[in-house]
Amino acid sequence: MTDEEKSKEGNVEGTINAVTGLAKAVPVYEDALQPAAKEIGKALGTVAKTVNVALAPVKGLVWGYEQIEEFVSSKVSEKLQNTPEKEIVTPKPNVAGPALESLRYTGHEESLRELYANLLAASMDSLTSAGAHPGFVEILKQITPDEAKLLKIFAKSRPFPLLDVRRESTEAGKGGSDLLKSFSLLGEEAGCENANLTPTYLDNLSRLGLIEIPTFLEYVAPNVYDALENHPTVVSIKQQLENTPNQKCEIQRRGAQVTQLGRQFISICVIDHAAKRPSKP
Repeated sequence: MTDEEKSKEGNVEGTINAVTGLAKAVPVYEDALQPAAKEIGKALGTVAKTVNVALAPVKGLVWGYEQIEEFVSSKVSEKLQNTPEKEIVTPKPNVAGPALESLRYTGHEESLRELYANLLAASMDSLTSAGAHPGFVEILKQITPDEAKLLKIFAKSRPFPLLDVRRESTEAGKGGSDLLKSFSLLGEEAGCENANLTPTYLDNLSRLGLIEIPTFLEYVAPNVYDALENHPTVVSIKQQLENTPNQKCEIQRRGAQVTQLGRQFISICVIDHAAKRPSKP
């Protein structure tokens, strides 16, 4: 064998050995990763179990056909108890269909369920069916149970006072900042679960076109703002700013009012439909 042939054979053998060595190394490399992979798998499995546990109650809250049927036959029928049978009409599909579908996910919330029942009853009563706007379902889908409670307050003919409380600098050229925006006692009055979120709720009801908060609306009747201006939260801010150099407190009296759309929505969805018909003798 010539030197050239020996060199080629050595190269081939070396290559074979290198590939063989790599092939042998791969299982070792995989074995080294397996414990980590197993731990990751366990962790993911634990997370998956936790997620399933967290979602389990939600699965139970989603209504099925039987629950919706029971709701219509009991709650909606109750709303129509004073409506003459000849005046009960087939509801518009673009109202009843989306409303029944939405109940699958909101039926477990009593305050929202009540609004859906009124809407469905109104859509089936010839006296009120024209006012049951299809857009009301979309509004219902975008409000919380607390906001539904607030709408019952807005069904009343009365003032809805609000306060904006600002920190202002007494130094020229320096501005200020809002400390309280649309502060009110409406959430507490309505029995909201999260009354501290009332300003956010008011923003959402305004976004949906049900209420508005004009910049310069201020009630002139005496004592309307007393409870707000004497509230511990407002008093505390005023005292703090009075004791802070170059700072002052500015309070702007404001108010909320129901829009035309809001009045129709409240009439159809919020006010008990059975009360719109005189009781049968």
